[in-house]
Amino acid sequence: MSQQVLQQLAELESQLQQAKLWQAEPIEAQALASTQPFCCDTLRFEQWLQFVFIPKIQQMIREGQPLPTNIAIAPMAEVAFSGHAQLQTIFSKLSEIDTAISSGGVK
Repeated sequence: MSQQVLQQLAELESQLQQAKLWQAEPIEAQALASTQPFCCDTLRFEQWLQFVFIPKIQQMIREGQPLPTNIAIAPMAEVAFSGHAQLQTIFSKLSEIDTAISSGGVK
């Protein structure tokens, strides 16, 4: 299960890069200190995916920590990327990740 999730995260990263939603420069540490869901007050959704979600899930898998059992990231993508040409591709990948994590986590 964990290898499947890692592969899906790598594919998501690639899709975000192709969609020009990946940034090369790091963000300020204070932007990561938000207590709001998706750091919505300090980051754009694609920044949250890049700097919070992807690294956190990768770290949890590397450390053998259990993954969340109820996750729903894809609906936020539908809102955040509405009108973007790559919406459907990114939404589909996030739906796969939601399902993979929610249905098993790290075994």
